[in-house]
Amino acid sequence: MRVVFRADAATSATAGEAQRLGLRRLLVVSGTHGADTAQAVADSLGPACAGLHTGARMHVPVEVADRAVQVALAADADGCVAVGGGSAIGLGKAIALRTGLPLIAVPSTYSGSEATPVWGLTEHGAKRTGRDQAVLPRSIVYDPELTLPLPVPLSVTSGVNAIAHAVEALYAPDTSPLIALTAEEGFRAMAGALPRLAADPRNLDARGRALYGAWLCGSCLGATTMGLHHKLCHVLGGTFGLPHAETHTVVLPYALAYNAPAAPEAATAVARALDAADAPTALWRLAGDLGAPRSLAELGLKEADLTVAAEQAAGQAYPNPREVTADGVLALLRAAFEGAAPERS
Repeated sequence: MRVVFRADAATSATAGEAQRLGLRRLLVVSGTHGADTAQAVADSLGPACAGLHTGARMHVPVEVADRAVQVALAADADGCVAVGGGSAIGLGKAIALRTGLPLIAVPSTYSGSEATPVWGLTEHGAKRTGRDQAVLPRSIVYDPELTLPLPVPLSVTSGVNAIAHAVEALYAPDTSPLIALTAEEGFRAMAGALPRLAADPRNLDARGRALYGAWLCGSCLGATTMGLHHKLCHVLGGTFGLPHAETHTVVLPYALAYNAPAAPEAATAVARALDAADAPTALWRLAGDLGAPRSLAELGLKEADLTVAAEQAAGQAYPNPREVTADGVLALLRAAFEGAAPERS
């Protein structure tokens, strides 16, 4: 993919990226909260804009994806521009998956999903994911100014969401020295940027550094296989409707504590990048000290849901450095539900 990275790029570079790709009728998609920004991007496309669709929703329900595909076909679009956070980019990916239309991503959060070929759809209370090069954006347009309206709490959880991608890449079965270097640089950049932007939300340098970290962390996820952390978050989001970034933020320290005994080099790399003695505790403190939620109970999960979530997560087949058992996952989830500092098991 091609990456454009500069202030004001959202409205000054997106049209050029479309032209470079030979696209003349672009559907712009976003959520309702990012509609004003998406409208500005749509306006910058001029006659190349075939319409604006603001129907993106968290976890990309299949009926939302179906509707967006219909809109793209009705507009006779030859490409798609996704403007916003993970929900908007996820919807853009769904359109690309179903239609083959090339996708341009203009992210306004730090999740890093724009840098991956991973798609996700939620249907009948279950979230399924897959990989397809068709959904990998042809261009990413990073504009630090676009993230200025992002509230600090969401900036923090979005950033920790990106860190989770890099952490799991360290112990993935298909990791490599290059991925490990990228991952460590990614979460070092993000962990350094988040306290700075929390202290000064208008700090464009910190916002840009966070986007840089998000790109690196997302690239790691795109190159490796997801493990227990991501599967847990998919269950908690798809089945129980928990918010995406906040769920990643709460679960990550406990998932790393669970896996650390079987992946000591990964835990050491995270601790080194965070300049800390214990990686799970450092991640827990980083998020909590910046005002992020620390427990699944805060996010609305019920204690009665823990057993169901553990059984679902343990019942799926996926690689993980430590054996995944229902009892082990239940203990992990119970600790995350309570929100105390993580302890290795």
